[in-house]
Amino acid sequence: SIQFFFFFKQKTAYEMLRSLVGSEMCIRDRSKAVTLLVRGGSQMVVDEAKRSLHDALCVVRNLVKKNKIIYGGGSAEIAMSIAVQQAADQISSVEQYAIRGFSRALEDIPTALADNTGLMPIETIAEIRSSQIRDKNPRYGVDCVGAGTLDMKEQSVYETFLSKRQQIQLATQVVKMILKIDDCIQPDEYE
Repeated sequence: SIQFFFFFKQKTAYEMLRSLVGSEMCIRDRSKAVTLLVRGGSQMVVDEAKRSLHDALCVVRNLVKKNKIIYGGGSAEIAMSIAVQQAADQISSVEQYAIRGFSRALEDIPTALADNTGLMPIETIAEIRSSQIRDKNPRYGVDCVGAGTLDMKEQSVYETFLSKRQQIQLATQVVKMILKIDDCIQPDEYE
């Protein structure tokens, strides 16, 4: 098993509180600096623990920057897909096909999530999409843990708003760049 040991910046021995964690010592004081030592049975376990810690710290950083959360499990992507699809229905020109393509692309993340969970992705996304429209509930997402409910609020599945916004913006910028390279759109269009 992985053991995490936190050694906080030492001021004086008098100010520190000592407590036993497993068979190792955890030294704490009142400063804000933290050093994390990660130990594991193999280098692969240690590397995975480092990646997990980095991901967790990035979530905390995003919440400190902008303390807004959204529901996870692909619910946000499906809700955005529905809204984009409805916007495409209002356009009568050939541009509606590009907008519909963007709508379908938004569903790739929940589709991958359903597929990686072992669910039937097409049926799962169709069920979630129809449930969101029928119940007007954008919190419905992929039930990865088999809780029996699609509501991500009930399952306590959340994502930071900032990371989701960055994901969508980056994906949109990449598509725009590819379209500019292929001369499908002019450089100043859709800015």
